[in-house]
This record gives sequence, structure tokens and C-alpha cells, in this order.
Amino acid sequence: MDSVAFRTWLNGIRRLDASQRGQAMRELALAEAGLPGGIHDCVTTVALAPDTACMAPPAGHEMSGGATAKPDLMARIGQSRLASVGCPHCDSDDIRPWGTAGGKPRYRCSACRKTFNPLTGTPLSGLHYPDRWHDQAQALINGETIAKAAARCGIDYTTAFRWRHRFLKALTLDKPTSLSGIVEADETFILESFKGKRQGLPRASRKRGGKASKRGLSAEQIPVMVARDREGATIDGVLPRLDAASIAAVLGPVIKKSAELCCDGGTAIKAFARRAGVPFHVLTAPGIPRPEAPDLHINNVNAYHGRLKEWMRRFHGVATANLPNYLSWRRTIEALGNGSTQEAWIMGAAGLGPYQQTSR
Repeated sequence: MDSVAFRTWLNGIRRLDASQRGQAMRELALAEAGLPGGIHDCVTTVALAPDTACMAPPAGHEMSGGATAKPDLMARIGQSRLASVGCPHCDSDDIRPWGTAGGKPRYRCSACRKTFNPLTGTPLSGLHYPDRWHDQAQALINGETIAKAAARCGIDYTTAFRWRHRFLKALTLDKPTSLSGIVEADETFILESFKGKRQGLPRASRKRGGKASKRGLSAEQIPVMVARDREGATIDGVLPRLDAASIAAVLGPVIKKSAELCCDGGTAIKAFARRAGVPFHVLTAPGIPRPEAPDLHINNVNAYHGRLKEWMRRFHGVATANLPNYLSWRRTIEALGNGSTQEAWIMGAAGLGPYQQTSR
């Protein structure tokens, strides 16, 4: 629009009534946020420039969880979060665009009247240097150590550590809502570690992960329960102790009673299955299915254990306090598969992981 047409357009604004001004403001907000707008049926026109006479959207046209965002990453995150969680302050779906700030679209909730951006309420909120987040995502894809991630992102070692766990925090909640069909469940054990702790250690520190002081299972080994169905959906959890109650806390909410649980016959897992009313199969030779029941085995979950431990070897020990984050890291790698892109990991860090990208 040239300067003469623009002045004509501005002069015409004074002739709009209150309703028309409100519609114009909404259209300007949509344009500022890069969201679709436009007129479908212009009933009232004013003496504006010919190419701008129909500038107001139809009454009732407003932003909702299903609107199409502009094709940049922040707008896609905002679009997906509006569809899945609504307002981060009150869960309302009555959301309107509210311009932009800091390169991110902003929204305003008509219910609580608070404003927010796509990252409000996520672990990425307030995290600096968003232009380097793609490098951090690539470090997660590659499974890089803190030192390599810091070099890739051009940040300090301690900053790289914080970034890693900020990116992984939301993914600890990204788990399947249910496991069905044949479900394999088995525990594995990971050596307890106080890595990063400088004082108050209950024992002498080990070097680069080290080895347990005792052979076999002991209090130094932390039990981790993993369950997978035949579709590849995986859930895991660190157990405070290997008993039925701890297993129920991890598996109880997700294993359907119609599922068939395959296990190695451990006392705790059998007790959980009986209490939960889930049919289960005790496999005397867990990795060797019987000819009459070739589908009953736990080879898939044991293979997952192997991949998990081999992948974790590069870190030379993982602090037990941070173990849930590393479990979610590996779980996300497997869930994304060929779809493991930088954008997918940033969306996962914003609470839109592969298992969470569903509507409420």
C-alpha cells in the first residue's frame, strides 16, 4: 500500500463504529501474529481505499485451538499447545491472539484475561539463546556428552548441563497412556551413582562410573522397571524398591486388564499382576518361546534393556537423581524413530513429545 492509500485508510478508521473497530483490531492482531484472517462476507463498507475497504473479519471470527499457525516453530508450538492444553493459567479454550513479543506470538485468555506465549508454563520458558536450541536438540539426537554439547552450542559446560535437563524435564512426563495386547515387563538394574555430589557421600567416590563393590544384586543397584507392548509403546520408571507396590505405581495406570502380561516370574511382578487383575504368563525360559505359544516371550523388553545400557555407557555413570531424565531421553529416541528431528525435540521439550501430541 502506498503512502496516499495508507493515509486514506487511516482517515477511514474514524468512521468505524465500535463493533467495526473491534473487528479491525482482531484482524490486525491476527496479521501481527501471522495467523490467517480475511473477510468472507463484507456487509458494511466505509470510504476507504478500494483495496482496503473490507478490512474487518466476520463477527465471531476469533482464535481457537484449531486455528492454523504460521509455519515457524514457535507458532507451531503455540498452535499445538492451544489445542492440547488451552490456556496455561486456567485451561480455558477461549483464546485470542495478542500480537508478538520477542519473536514469539502472544495470546490472551478471555476467561482469566491473562496473556502468554507458546512457552509459558514449559521448561523452556525464560531459557536464553533460542537461536542455539537447534544445536542443543541435535546434541540430544546424537546422544552427546555435556562437553560435546557445550562445544556444539557455544555455551559454558554448566549451561550445557542445565540446558540438557531443561530439555528433558517435560519428556519425563511423555509416556503412553496405555499398553495393550501382549505386554512384556521386566526389571533391569543400574549402578547407583552420586555423580556431581561434592560432599556428604555415603561411600568413597568412584572414577568414571566405576564398578559395584559387591558382585550380583545389592543395595548399590537401582531397579528400573520397563514395559513394552508389541506396538513399541514403552513405559519405564525408577523403583524405590523392588516390590509390588512400587511396580504398581509405574505400571498400574497404563496396563489394561485386557492385556496379557509376559514376565520372568519374579515375586514382585506376579504379585502386582494378581492385585491388578491382569492376566499374566510366567515364562520359565523368558527368551525362548514355547512352540505352542511363540508370541509369549520378553525378548523385546530385554533387547530394550541392552540398547539402554549400551547407550548410557558413553556417560560413564549417570547420577541416580537424574536417572529419570536419561530414561526419558532414551524412550524419546525410540519413540521418534525416523522422525527424530531438531524441531521434534524442541517441541518435546515444550511438552509436546511423541506420546503427548494428542488432544485433551
